[in-house]
Amino acid sequence: MKLNQIADNPGARKNRMRIGRGIGSGMGKTGGRGGKGQTARSGVRIKGFEGGQMPLHRRLPKRGFRNTSFAVKLNETSIAKVQAAIDAGLIDIKSPVDSAALIKAGLMRRAKGGVKLLGGGELKSKVDFAVFGASKSAVEAVEKAGGSVKILAPKKEVDEEPRGKNKRMALEAAKPKGKAKAE
Repeated sequence: MKLNQIADNPGARKNRMRIGRGIGSGMGKTGGRGGKGQTARSGVRIKGFEGGQMPLHRRLPKRGFRNTSFAVKLNETSIAKVQAAIDAGLIDIKSPVDSAALIKAGLMRRAKGGVKLLGGGELKSKVDFAVFGASKSAVEAVEKAGGSVKILAPKKEVDEEPRGKNKRMALEAAKPKGKAKAE
């Protein structure tokens, strides 16, 4: 075989369609742009436009709240992955396992906002974790193996007095049911 004999599979490389080259080409006259109007022009702004009717994306109700500005982006790692790294000798179990230790072990690339420890798998070694958050099953697995989990996430503040709709519901629940008989 020589360099000049190397070729791609037949039909793998097609010549581009030359538009506007007469009726016989099948791409003459309008050249694949259809007929007149907004879509015949460049700079068309018609996606989602329904001829003045309220478009679907505005007819559907908006639900929920996406906390994109204050949401904490976390790395997630499971007990099974941590145990595999311990078995491979990548994690030193004598010192607390935190995001820096997990990065060094290769379980994640960067710290982001912190680490959340997830269940799934079994922990055989006694390990102390210092993580942003942990699932209940992960905490149980670590404590079963004799280790501990220190949660670094700030505690959520809970209002003593409910606000808004919850306040109204609490007041209604506190009201006595039924009318007291006048004697």
